[in-house]
Amino acid sequence: MCGIIGAIGNTDIIDIHKLNSTQKHRGPDNQGSWSDKNIKLGNQRLSIIDLNDRSNQPFKKDKLVIVFNGEIYNFKELQRNLSETHKINFKTNSDTEVVLEMYKKFGPKCLDHLIGMFSFAIYDIQTKKTFIARDHFGIKPLFYTQINKSFVFASELKTLVRIKGFDKTINMRSIVNCMNYLWIPESESMFINTNKLPPAHYMEIDKNLSIKIERYWDLKDVKHSDKNEQNLINKLDKIINESVNRHLVSDVPVSSFLSGGLDSSLISVIAKNELSSLSTYTISKDVDDQKIEQMPDDEKYAKKLAKLFEFDYNEIKINANIVDMLPDIVRILDEPIGDPAAINTFMICKMAKENGVKVILSGMGADEIFFGYRRQKANIMIKRFNNLPNILKKIIITVVHYIPVRIFGRGLKLARWSKKFLSFANMEPSNAYRASYSYYSENDLKDLILNSDSLVDEININHRAVHNKMVNYDDENKMCYTDINMFMVGLNLAYTDRASMAQSIEVRVPFVDKNLIEYAMSIPGNLKYKNNQSKYILKKVAENYLPNEIVYRSKASFGAPIRSWISNDLRKTVDDLLSESNIKKRGLFNYEVVKKMIDEDRKGTKDYAYQIYQLITLEYWFREFVY
Repeated sequence: MCGIIGAIGNTDIIDIHKLNSTQKHRGPDNQGSWSDKNIKLGNQRLSIIDLNDRSNQPFKKDKLVIVFNGEIYNFKELQRNLSETHKINFKTNSDTEVVLEMYKKFGPKCLDHLIGMFSFAIYDIQTKKTFIARDHFGIKPLFYTQINKSFVFASELKTLVRIKGFDKTINMRSIVNCMNYLWIPESESMFINTNKLPPAHYMEIDKNLSIKIERYWDLKDVKHSDKNEQNLINKLDKIINESVNRHLVSDVPVSSFLSGGLDSSLISVIAKNELSSLSTYTISKDVDDQKIEQMPDDEKYAKKLAKLFEFDYNEIKINANIVDMLPDIVRILDEPIGDPAAINTFMICKMAKENGVKVILSGMGADEIFFGYRRQKANIMIKRFNNLPNILKKIIITVVHYIPVRIFGRGLKLARWSKKFLSFANMEPSNAYRASYSYYSENDLKDLILNSDSLVDEININHRAVHNKMVNYDDENKMCYTDINMFMVGLNLAYTDRASMAQSIEVRVPFVDKNLIEYAMSIPGNLKYKNNQSKYILKKVAENYLPNEIVYRSKASFGAPIRSWISNDLRKTVDDLLSESNIKKRGLFNYEVVKKMIDEDRKGTKDYAYQIYQLITLEYWFREFVY
């Protein structure tokens, strides 16, 4: 796991050592550089596979130079094949050298053979061409831009921003996206002339800065064939085990997140079956915060599992000073990501780092591919609601309208969910699904963001295109496909990489595995959601490993006490950052709409905690990255 930097063309614009320093947290073990007249390359190494200095980067062999960020979990198999079949001699035991040799042998087709998470660049000294690729699901980041006749790329946006001449013109489409979703879909960034290489894409750049971008992989538009439930369960069990085992390849100890929920528990238990010992890390919450949020007691279940499976259990309480921490988190995340779950990841990784940990497994991705989110289930329930007699629907709508979301400091979760459900119950499927995880209605978003009508319409069209792309998918798998391509990469994988690497920790996600996701997306939706059970087929697999009280406990999100923070700790911050003068100075939002949201949230009549949190996150982002 590393960070990478490069400049092609006018390489005088960058100081590679200065930029290496900017990303040093991604690779504190070694910072290297290599250059010729056409290119400068930099790397920050976190040593995990082949700890020897011979595997430091940039890594040069023959006439190729590579900078590589990530892990190739099947590299030993590929190395063996290259050695035995193609008689290639290796001078390291690293996956970096394997990637370089695979490219040398197969060109861009090498990507068909790689299983892992990666972003890398390979420079051909003879042809002066550069090949850059990103993994299938965007687990590892890659930003790029052009500055003063130079093509520049890096693992982090803050690195590019430091380069003299960087264009800070704001991308208004990203403003609309980050307010609507709380994150920015790939492949754009907050700046108009800076992009991210999309997942499952590669690019080729010649010495004249001519750029070609190609997609090398996508999920198949499958028609489900095998509908035998037990056959599917057995094969899924096997594929999950294979993925977890692949993700254990390491020359340093591997640990695990443990929330006490289904996904992280299953990953941890399977990993423990292969390892002699396993350290786990769990977040706990303050009692008063749990009361406002109506959060489940995750640590209770995590402790039970730790005792049952003899994990080395580590628990960290979220008691950080959020007022002081928030500006730092915004800087770390590179973009205004309004999900405070990033703070959980940062704090867990901070504790793990103090314990000498470099690698942590995560259960992330299971909800996206196995239909685990409440909003997914809610979109299936729309049909049942709309089949109710009209008089009953009217009564429900009226009652829900008048129910407050908070009484005497206690959050009413059912009231929040009911209000959200009714906001999209009458929409067609693709619009309903977008609305189920949007934080504004179309009209409210247009009212909030000045001059945004066409941009709001545009992001809705883009979402519909993703949702409806796989025509043979059933309703459940259309939602899963949408989440894989939007929510997972834009939010969950993005904040996980940035928050963990800020602490020099590599997070591995066994559910976000090419072979596993390809198989999961061939499973019929009626086996992902069955008998009112979300993730039904995954739970049937988990029964082989976990107690039923873990498998079938209520879903718990990997969240933070955002409503408590907005009501208490961040109250003064909200008033300061979202004052009339600050809002009008930015020229982005309608102040009256912002004020109304704050007032209604404080009265408890509406729940705008996440919207308010994102507004202050965005203001901090402007102060850090723009002015």
